[in-house]
Amino acid sequence: MQFFFTKNFDKQYRKLPKKVRSQFTERLLLLSTDEKYPLLKVHELKGAKSPLMSMNVTADYRALYLKEKGNIYFQEIGTHSELY
Repeated sequence: MQFFFTKNFDKQYRKLPKKVRSQFTERLLLLSTDEKYPLLKVHELKGAKSPLMSMNVTADYRALYLKEKGNIYFQEIGTHSELY
């Protein structure tokens, strides 16, 4: 599994607090080993954001990604209220 990041994601990521960026790195490691790890709370979104998947980074921060052919393409990262 490889990770890819859109320009939009990179821009949003750079604006995050350092602690949240660090937690995202930890969550990537978990995602690469076990996508169903309970702490990640991975689920498919419905409606306008479908077929994106959501992953918990912290209690309020989420990372949205698209999974295709075994690769993960991160699209957005931000607080719950910023993304939805």
